[in-house]
Amino acid sequence: MSTAISISGIGKRYMIGATQKRNDTLRDAITSAATAPFRRLRHAGSSTGHVSYMWALKDVSFDVEAGQVIGIIGRNGAGKSTLLKVLTRITQPTAGRVEIHGRVGSLLEVGTGFHQELSGRENIYLNGAILGMTRTEIGRKFDDIVEFSEISEFLDTPVKRYSTGMYVRLAFAVAAHLDPEILLVDEVLSVGDVAFQRKCLGQMGEIAGSGRTVLLVSHNMGAVRGLCTRVVEIEGGHPVADGRAEEVVNNYIAKQLQAEGAVLNLPRPLGRSDELVITAVRVLDDQGKTVGPFHSSRPIVVEIDVDVARGNAAYQVGFDLLSGGGLVLRTWHTDGPPDAWPQLAVGHNTLRSVIPAGLLNEGSYALAPRADVYRSHWIVNGDEAIWFDVVKDHLESPFSWVKNPGPLAPVLDWGVAKGDASDVGSLSESGGDVTAPTPPR
Repeated sequence: MSTAISISGIGKRYMIGATQKRNDTLRDAITSAATAPFRRLRHAGSSTGHVSYMWALKDVSFDVEAGQVIGIIGRNGAGKSTLLKVLTRITQPTAGRVEIHGRVGSLLEVGTGFHQELSGRENIYLNGAILGMTRTEIGRKFDDIVEFSEISEFLDTPVKRYSTGMYVRLAFAVAAHLDPEILLVDEVLSVGDVAFQRKCLGQMGEIAGSGRTVLLVSHNMGAVRGLCTRVVEIEGGHPVADGRAEEVVNNYIAKQLQAEGAVLNLPRPLGRSDELVITAVRVLDDQGKTVGPFHSSRPIVVEIDVDVARGNAAYQVGFDLLSGGGLVLRTWHTDGPPDAWPQLAVGHNTLRSVIPAGLLNEGSYALAPRADVYRSHWIVNGDEAIWFDVVKDHLESPFSWVKNPGPLAPVLDWGVAKGDASDVGSLSESGGDVTAPTPPR
């Protein structure tokens, strides 16, 4: 496989603290250049005008093979966008060299080059030309661009009258129809509403699957997982990880969360010492580890340590699961049939519950333990909580790269209704069409 991009020891240094004086005329520029050595001598040893330097990139080296789709991830200020600007020759590197083999297109900022006074139709040609398309190419793709943007009725309206959503739709529609051999994309998949994001991700998926070389900078880890086969993590201007997308993304999320472990070690027991107290709560993965993030594709285990002082058949111990939007569910150890209840003996007990795989959406969740005497009184009323994070990785649909709303994301069985309700039970076994009753008239 041939190399599309070769990056060797790239460094980019910026000057901090120096004031830049604009030269008004050519004569001023020549005079300034001629007198610069004398100014430096005059100010040598002076503390005024102190200049320091900051390396946005330092010693960045890796190769990109033709046809690879690579994600570039890292925190804000890590140097991701600077790297793309070097690759697109917007800025020159301070050190190192880049070799690019093929025509390059870039989506660094959606809408760059739009003229507010021109109509949408005129801006398609203007923006397409700025992005490197010929007039013939734009004309050939014009109808597809308009259809993708979904703003055909406003095509001859000046874009200054567009809403933000309309503006973004048109801008991305133009950018998404570039046809380069190498495509550099910088965080443009976060634009628009959820439905349009799905559409944009679908378009990016087609580009990624067409054999073109793609470098994608994004904070959308779902998009990076779905589109990229390889990921490079940059920290402090230097690559710190390079490997399979799933592995690098998961390690990155774990570092960002800086999880010390999803364990609630209580400074004092919760409850009533003459009945029962809760002494600890743990959230674990299926390997027994308490360090998140936890994966939605795997079961999540909840353990609650309970010390019972006096036996009572009416005890209930459970927890509330909450998200930022409020209560997700409440569960008790007595939810099943009585003969299946775990028995709370006098002394120390550890109750265990399992949140099934494929249930939770991506996000942060709080788990608040509870205990009561059935229909009598609260013992523990959800006063303390433990937080943990979930990464959604159980959905295989290409439309799942954008997070669905809500805290739950189960994969439900779907089929086509053809008959009565008698065959519904066979759906989970066959995975085929489901029958359903005819709705009343």
